[in-house]
Amino acid sequence: MASNVQTSLNGAKFTIPTTHDLEQSTLEIETKEFDYSKRSQWLRAAVLGANDGLVSTASLMMGVGAVKQDIKAMILTGFAGLVAGACSMAIGEFVSVYSQLDIEVAQMKREKQKGELGGERSEEEDDAEKESLPNPLQAAAASALAFSVGAMVPLLAASFIKEYKVRVGAVVGAVSLALVVFGWLGALLGKAPLLRSVLRVLIGGLLAMAITFGLTKLIGSSGL
Repeated sequence: MASNVQTSLNGAKFTIPTTHDLEQSTLEIETKEFDYSKRSQWLRAAVLGANDGLVSTASLMMGVGAVKQDIKAMILTGFAGLVAGACSMAIGEFVSVYSQLDIEVAQMKREKQKGELGGERSEEEDDAEKESLPNPLQAAAASALAFSVGAMVPLLAASFIKEYKVRVGAVVGAVSLALVVFGWLGALLGKAPLLRSVLRVLIGGLLAMAITFGLTKLIGSSGL
């Protein structure tokens, strides 16, 4: 069957799309939208992971910097936070996605059994569903990488500055700039109000660093 119908009027030929053409075009549009949606979810998760690495590592460095002005102690604390946080994110994401994978595989088996009984399943459908299954290793690697990227910001900002006050100011400045960028990306991907999202991320990150710095300074000065 031809995919379209040709008609002529006064010698001019016109191509009229059939119902099959319209359905195929609609399916292609829906597929593109679905792929874009999945891509946006991955990007948003990466931004959140990077923001987590940024805030937690910077807060740890500020906390230690409140009681020890030595650059080595500050850098080692940040590095330990990077490694521990990346491993924690990777393991947590691996366990979570693997649990999701087990659930989806079990559901596929049940649907396959029902389809075999009804004669409605095909190999193409099975292959498509297998390709859409989540990958635990990929998710774990992506989470660890995103966390590490965020954690590198305060580490790099403090690595080459020996003066204590300048070093703390550089960390706060670099982290603030990164928070604004992550807030902007999160608003862009989540289609949220730009200014509100940026302020929420910025104020939250600065509060985390300030609270950690203040409590550590208080405990350190009390002689505990």
